[in-house]
Amino acid sequence: MPARTASDLGLPHGKTMIVHAADGTRLHTEVFGPTDGYPVVLAHGITCSVRVWHEQIKDLSRDHRVIAYDHRGHGRSGVPSSTSFSLDHLAADLDAVLAATLRPGERAVIAGHSMGGIAISCWSDRFRDRVAERADGVALINTTTGELVEKIKLLRVPRALAGGRVAAARSMIRSLGGAPLVRGAQPGSRRFVQMMAVGADADPAITELVHELFAATPPAGRGAWARVLVDEVGRKYIDLTGLTVPTLVIGSAKDRLLPISQARKIAAAAPNLTKLVEMPGGHCAMLEYPGDVNRYLRELIAVATSGSASTRRMSS
Repeated sequence: MPARTASDLGLPHGKTMIVHAADGTRLHTEVFGPTDGYPVVLAHGITCSVRVWHEQIKDLSRDHRVIAYDHRGHGRSGVPSSTSFSLDHLAADLDAVLAATLRPGERAVIAGHSMGGIAISCWSDRFRDRVAERADGVALINTTTGELVEKIKLLRVPRALAGGRVAAARSMIRSLGGAPLVRGAQPGSRRFVQMMAVGADADPAITELVHELFAATPPAGRGAWARVLVDEVGRKYIDLTGLTVPTLVIGSAKDRLLPISQARKIAAAAPNLTKLVEMPGGHCAMLEYPGDVNRYLRELIAVATSGSASTRRMSS
């Protein structure tokens, strides 16, 4: 099945920008919507690309300037050497995109899904002085700040064998993360992506899209980021004390990759939580329930850009 194009997904025409990371890696970036619109920046998850945000881009770009980019090793961004993948790179790449796309003195609402949420959390820790300069608010969707493998629910084993489950999960993510695909048909890859990324009741078209994105991601990029997430987000938590702007947290009740307990932990640690949303479905809330996610993002934009953003909370 050929990969669907941007037009197949109903994406509006966007302006392509090439942002260069601090180490020179090319970061493919697209800007949608009115040039004078309030900026919303979108950071996707592992093995995805700009296209995974198509429902949000279609809606938000009607009256906002939507900026979306491909992480290094993904989509149309560059694939550097294996030593150029780390949480430091993830944070610095987001900082580079913000510096290149926001005007002097301009701030944005920044939303991240899964690894994109990790990028925001790492950025707020490593670039603390930039948070108030560049962000009015952030949305962390189906993401984590630590214990990524320990909480995973892809494998069911007796409690006594929990240690073996964690080891097996690490091995599975590492191997399938970097495995080359033959026309997207690597044995087990489709089932793995379905288990990892979507809820059991999701539209099959969502599974197809996520698998297309998985298959289109360069194996070197998939493998490198899988190792980073397993090794660097495995046992310790990212410090959120620098994330001082209004923060929306969205988790999903049937997310087997990053369970709802992760969203609750983030919400408890966020210094300026505006709302914790617990949705049904699996790991890709923005695809499974796009209307709800778009509404919550719009609410966050309204709160973040209000005069009393530091004290207001989103409506229930």
